[in-house]
Amino acid sequence: MFKVMIRDNMSPVAREILEATGKIEVVEDFDKATNAPERLAEIVGDFHGLALRSGTKVDERVLAAAGNLRAIGRAGIGVDNIDVRAATDKGVVVMNAPGGNTVTTGEHAISLLLALARNIPQGTMSLKKGRWDKKLLTGVEVTGKTLGIMGLGNIGRVVAALARGLRMRVIAADPFVSPEAAEALHVEMVSREELYREADFISLHVPRLKETVNMINAETLAQMKPGVRLVNCSRGDVVDLDALYEALESGQVAGAALDVFPTEPPDPTMPLLQHPRVIFTPHLGASTGEAQVKVAEMIANQMASYLLNDVIVNAVNFPSVSREVMDRIRPYLNLAEKMGALMGQLMTRVFDITLIYSGDVADLETRPLTHAALKGFLGSFTDKPVNYVNARAIAKAKGIKVKEVLSRDRTDYAGTLRIRLEGYEDGPDEIWGTIFGEKYPRIVRFGKIYMDAIPEGHMIILQNIDQPGVIGNVGTMLGKHDINIGRFQLGRLGDRATCMVNIDTPADESTIKDLQALPHMISVEQVHL
Repeated sequence: MFKVMIRDNMSPVAREILEATGKIEVVEDFDKATNAPERLAEIVGDFHGLALRSGTKVDERVLAAAGNLRAIGRAGIGVDNIDVRAATDKGVVVMNAPGGNTVTTGEHAISLLLALARNIPQGTMSLKKGRWDKKLLTGVEVTGKTLGIMGLGNIGRVVAALARGLRMRVIAADPFVSPEAAEALHVEMVSREELYREADFISLHVPRLKETVNMINAETLAQMKPGVRLVNCSRGDVVDLDALYEALESGQVAGAALDVFPTEPPDPTMPLLQHPRVIFTPHLGASTGEAQVKVAEMIANQMASYLLNDVIVNAVNFPSVSREVMDRIRPYLNLAEKMGALMGQLMTRVFDITLIYSGDVADLETRPLTHAALKGFLGSFTDKPVNYVNARAIAKAKGIKVKEVLSRDRTDYAGTLRIRLEGYEDGPDEIWGTIFGEKYPRIVRFGKIYMDAIPEGHMIILQNIDQPGVIGNVGTMLGKHDINIGRFQLGRLGDRATCMVNIDTPADESTIKDLQALPHMISVEQVHL
C-alpha cells in the first residue's frame, strides 16, 4: 500500500483518482502552517508521494526527512517551489502537469493585456471612490498593434492565437522554435532585440532559468519601443521590479500588468504596488475551476502510473515515457540494469562509459535504458541508494563521462545493447546483451568472447586457460562446497575461456579461494544480479 499526501486545496478529483486504484492511501493536508519546509519535514516521513500546487515548499530539509518518498507531483507547470536538484539526488521523480492550465493562463494574459490597454481596473476603482475620470483614463486600441511574445511554448501559442483573433500583429522570440513551426501559427519569429524595438505590447511566457532571471531589466527596458506595455504571467523574477518602476516613471513604459512576483505575496509597501499605471492580480493565471480540475486529474493519474507501474510521464528530472513505450522497453530496461550491475561488481574503480544501442534497440526510447545501466553500475560504488532518477546525477558527481551511440547496423542479433568501459585494461572492457523471444534476457558477449548466459541471481564469472578438466574441476569444487549449479555457460577464444555459472546459493570466501586455486584458473569473481 502506497501513501500519498495531497496539499494546497487541490481539486477533490485527485483524491478520487488515487483512492480508486485500491492501492494508494490518501491523506489531505490543507493546513497552510505546514507549507513551510521545516513544518512539512515533521510530517512527511512515511509518505511515498506528495501532490501539491504552488503553496507548499519542498527543499532539502523535506527530502531528507522523507525516507520513503518516490514522487512529487506539481499540479501545474512551474516547479520553482521544489528543489529539483535535491529531489534528483534523492532519487525522487518530480512531475508537473503541462497543458492542464495552458488555456487558462493564456486567456488571463490576454485579459490583462486588454485591461491594461483600456485602464479597466483604474476605472473600476475611480467609480468606487465616487469619481468620473473618463478623460484621465483614455486607453489605446489593440487592433493593428504589434504583440511581442517572449517564449512561444504552449501558453505563448494560446496567447498568439487569441491575439490574432484581436487582429494584432504577432511576433515572437524563442530560440527553441523554428521559423517553420512559427509560420504554421502565423507568428513571425524575430530576435529578442527586434522584439523589443517593434512591440507595442510584450507578453512574457518564459520558464525560470538562470538566463531568464531579471531578463527584463534597465538595459532591456531602454531597448524597448517608447510607450510599450508589459504583461507578465510567467515567473515573478523574470522582471527587475525596481527597473520597471523607473521605466514607468520616465514614461519609457506606458503600463504594466503583473500576475506574478519574485516573492509571493509581495511586500505591501513596495512602491510599484501604488503606481497608477500598473495593474495586478494575485497569481491567478491558472486559477479557474476548469484548470484546477485538469491539473489535478493529470497529476493524480501520473503519480498512480509511476507508483503502481513505474511509468514516468511529464517528469522534469527523468525521461518521460508512456505506458506503451514502457511495455516495449521494459525487457531491455531490466537487461541494461543487470548488465551494468555485472560490470560494476567486477570493477574496483569507476570508468567512463559508452553505451551502444544497435539494430532494433536503436529504434527504442534509449534514454531510460542509459539510466538503468548506470543504476546497475553505480550500485557498487556508493552507499547512497541509486535509482533510475538519480543515477545520471551520481555519475556526473563522480566525474563519469557517459556517451550514448545509436547504430542501425545489425550484428548477429536483431538488436543489442553494449556497455563499454573506456580505459579499462585489466579485464574484459565490454559486455553485450540482447533479448530472445521479446522477453528473455541474454549476455551474448563478454570482452571478445561470445556466449549465451542468463543474467540473474547469484553468478560466478570464471576466466581460465582453455585446457581439459577445467569444467570438471569447477563442478567438483562447487559440489564439495554444497553449491548447486543452475546453469553453466562457456565461451572461448584462442587459448582463453570464460564461464558464467548460475548458482542456487551464494559462494562464501573459502569457495572463491578454492576455485581460484584450481589449475589453469586466471580469475574468479562472484556477482549478484
